[in-house]
Amino acid sequence: MKNIRLCTKSLIVLLILSTICSFSESRLQICKPSSKIKAKKPPNGHCNIEEDDICCIKDKVYATYKCSPQVSSKTKAILTLNSFEKGGDGDGDGPSKCDNKYHSDDTHVVALSTGWYNGGGRCLSNITINGNGRSVNAMVVDECDSTMGCDEKHDYQPPCQNNLVIASQGVWRALRVPINEWGELDITWFDE
Repeated sequence: MKNIRLCTKSLIVLLILSTICSFSESRLQICKPSSKIKAKKPPNGHCNIEEDDICCIKDKVYATYKCSPQVSSKTKAILTLNSFEKGGDGDGDGPSKCDNKYHSDDTHVVALSTGWYNGGGRCLSNITINGNGRSVNAMVVDECDSTMGCDEKHDYQPPCQNNLVIASQGVWRALRVPINEWGELDITWFDE
């Protein structure tokens, strides 16, 4: 009889722990791919590799995301480089989504992956970026589309990862990252 009570108590504890873990997981809003796209070969004249574009690879399957990891006081992300100037490498989509303007490479501006961009909810707000032992404030001016890619609108480039902060040269300089190391940098960021 004692074994049955002990077994019953153990089962109840397991059920409670299972419920707590399940609840915690749903609160963390784990971000899973929302879809996939299969790439076609970019037409001639699109996605110029000489300009450091990352072109879609024919028949490769790319994950797309409508979400990004949950934002906290130390949100982990990957910092990448882009130009927000007219004629710059980020000009394929035209001016920035938030203000319909181009921005000098010297200014501290960023684009965020779709989930963090939040439908424009972070437009023209500042975020604080921590990386390379330094900190810099930057204004959100654009979105890096995590939901689509490999098409004409996106210059046949893959969808953005869901954890990107795409920054101007000014942000990279403020973080004092040597120019030969510009490209990708593990960072944390938070809303100001």
